[in-house]
Amino acid sequence: MNAPFTDDDAALLRRYRRGDAAAFNLLYQRHRLGLFRFLLGLCGDHALAEEVFQETWMSLVRSQSEQREAVLFKTWLYQIARNRLIDHWRKAGRHQAGHDPYDEGLHAQADSQPGPEQHWSLSRERERLQAALADLPEDQREVFLLRAHGDLELNEIAELTRTPAETVKSRLRYALQKLRRLLATEELSA
Repeated sequence: MNAPFTDDDAALLRRYRRGDAAAFNLLYQRHRLGLFRFLLGLCGDHALAEEVFQETWMSLVRSQSEQREAVLFKTWLYQIARNRLIDHWRKAGRHQAGHDPYDEGLHAQADSQPGPEQHWSLSRERERLQAALADLPEDQREVFLLRAHGDLELNEIAELTRTPAETVKSRLRYALQKLRRLLATEELSA
């Protein structure tokens, strides 16, 4: 069973619901990057990830549910995002979106400006990782992304995906093994 969400997240959500806009901004800043990376990694489509990201936050804003305080805020947020993405896939008549190239320009870090050689190297590594992630089965990719970008514990991922904890553990192990193998194979062929 999950502990209640961190005091900070729970307190921020309560403050926001009482009209404190700054509290929402803190929640947003704390979770935005991991949530967006999770969505982008899962669907591989920047535009769709952005749309679902916005819908997720709007759903949170509109929600008045207090019963969710029994689970981690982060788990709840990722569940909303996952459900919104599944809704989009269903509307489009497909289970999983295609993989588009990662848009480097939108995700370069503004505060550190790497030189051209370093930028190319980072860009190449990001492409290799995106390609390896795209080769994972969807269930393994989802578990990996929830752990890597959502920083969720295995029991939280199990709850979010409604999957037995041992299955989640196996999916993560298989994902890591396949990613290592795919990345090592590409390194050898480069």
